[in-house]
Amino acid sequence: MKFIIGKKLNMTQVWDESKSTPVTVLEVQECPVAQIKNVEKDGYRAVQIGFGLKKKKNIKKPQIGHLKKMGILDSENNHNIRYLKEFRVSEEDLLEEINVGDYVSVDTFEIGDKIDVVASSKGKGFQGVVKRYGFKGALKTHGTKDQVRMPGSIGATGPARVFKGVRMGGRMGGKRITVKNLEIVKVDIENNQLYIKGAVPGTRNGIVMLKGQGKLKVKGAKSKLIS
Repeated sequence: MKFIIGKKLNMTQVWDESKSTPVTVLEVQECPVAQIKNVEKDGYRAVQIGFGLKKKKNIKKPQIGHLKKMGILDSENNHNIRYLKEFRVSEEDLLEEINVGDYVSVDTFEIGDKIDVVASSKGKGFQGVVKRYGFKGALKTHGTKDQVRMPGSIGATGPARVFKGVRMGGRMGGKRITVKNLEIVKVDIENNQLYIKGAVPGTRNGIVMLKGQGKLKVKGAKSKLIS
């Protein structure tokens, strides 16, 4: 399995002869390998990679110690990876070929690859049942007045309580969303960008996790991160 972390930029379209395809543009930086987990020590198999930079003063000491093991420095000689994400791997994936300090770049993916995208959806705050669940609402005739967008009955009279799972108003969005089988339309190695067909959950500049089938391409450890 191959994977990487990216940042959602914007949506645009790509033209192929006379046909346009809506795409989402993701910025994919070089992601260093921070930790390799195995069944014997951690109870499961996973690879932890980093993305982005932040000021060292904003990182707690235990996290700094964890990042020092990577041996990767930024321009100010600080170990300050902004995000760390884990990707579960199967037994078929050879973890022996991956070392801490190696990095994954945009060229691990190719045009036509099918990938799964994981991100946090846009938070919309407290919403009513019409927007949250698509309720029709009440008729606008015969004196309905201010009850047009009300949910209506929420249960039987007998139990005298509301059953769990009843669709009512509440907080909408802001959840972890996985969209499967999206297609990579274009790979821009020069600008470290991926063009993915269709929409990707989340806001602009939101962090996105990408994973798909195929062999992961890793490169040797670098002495400096590209911010």
